[in-house]
Amino acid sequence: MTRLTTRPRARMLAVVALLFAINQSHAAAVSDAQVETIVNATLPPLMQQQAIPGMAVALSVNGKPYYFNYGLASKQTGQPVTADTLFEIGSLSKTFTATFAAFAQANGTLSLSDPASKHWPELKGTAFDGITLLNLGTYSAGGLPLQFPDAVKDQPSLLDYYRHWKADYAPGTQRLYSNPSLGLFGYLASRSMGGSFAQLMQTQLLPQLGLQHTFVHVPATQMGHYAQGYDKQDRGVRVGPGPLDAEAYGLKTTAADLLRYLEANMQPQGLSPALQRAIATTQTGYYRVGDMTQGLGWELYRYPVSLDQLLAGNSNAMALEPHRVSWLKPAQPLQDNTLLNKTGSTNGFGAYAVFVPSKRIAIVLLANRNYPNAERVKAAHAIISALDR
Repeated sequence: MTRLTTRPRARMLAVVALLFAINQSHAAAVSDAQVETIVNATLPPLMQQQAIPGMAVALSVNGKPYYFNYGLASKQTGQPVTADTLFEIGSLSKTFTATFAAFAQANGTLSLSDPASKHWPELKGTAFDGITLLNLGTYSAGGLPLQFPDAVKDQPSLLDYYRHWKADYAPGTQRLYSNPSLGLFGYLASRSMGGSFAQLMQTQLLPQLGLQHTFVHVPATQMGHYAQGYDKQDRGVRVGPGPLDAEAYGLKTTAADLLRYLEANMQPQGLSPALQRAIATTQTGYYRVGDMTQGLGWELYRYPVSLDQLLAGNSNAMALEPHRVSWLKPAQPLQDNTLLNKTGSTNGFGAYAVFVPSKRIAIVLLANRNYPNAERVKAAHAIISALDR
């Protein structure tokens, strides 16, 4: 385990010197020692700055995995973060939900062009007759909000909410980031497959991805590995139940499993043909908002991408405000030089995943505190810039 005992300024000076040397020599590959120096120069200072108790970090560089564990999974017990520590990943779960729905399409149980009401007959005669599954999966249904109202607590109130919801915009014209939108996308996909989302995710998709330590509901045998999250008041918290929580923000996983997931996204050739098609569907660009291209779950940028561009795409404004979209016709398959990323948060956890397939670089940052997206992006961008000299 890498412990948080280094001096930030000394580490930063070391990495600057290292990067200068790498750039001067034009080395063909980055050594293990160089990777360790780069990561240790970036993450411990971030943890100190943001008062993060513990982090699990994983990188893949040219197919080689690296793992770094810092700090504490629980301040109360003193349990350290280890390779087995489970973190909540919040909205990073949306990329799994998108893969799940794309997998359903690959198996013929739905089409992204289907009206949403096709897969939930109780929605016929509502706004969802004119809203496609693709609209739901790309937050372009017409103004579904970030969160459900407090009154939505169970299945009857969930259905009542959707039946009476009125769009603020014509479907397909505005992007408004939304748990009710992506959550419904996953729920309808599970209906098309004839089962519950949580059960199908746990027994079908996750095993096919080779993920043995990723859970919708953490089993009793794994609870000892479940990190304690910490809120802004430093109170211990974990995610609670909510409407369509499994679909929108419910997964818990290890850094190693999440890195394996990113590797499958970069190199899917060993997966089943249906799952390969599903992954390609999630990495397809459907429309643009500024410098960001919206995939299914994933958000895409032309690479190399500046820090300012990446910060703008992961800003509060992008998450909280509507943005007019420019659809790509036809939809654009993954381009050679593309960076894909997604943040995720719960009240007590903060996650970030980013990868560049053409460079064979992937980074996973998992923390048991919800700290600003901008700081996650800065850290990952610094590491990628150092690795891709």
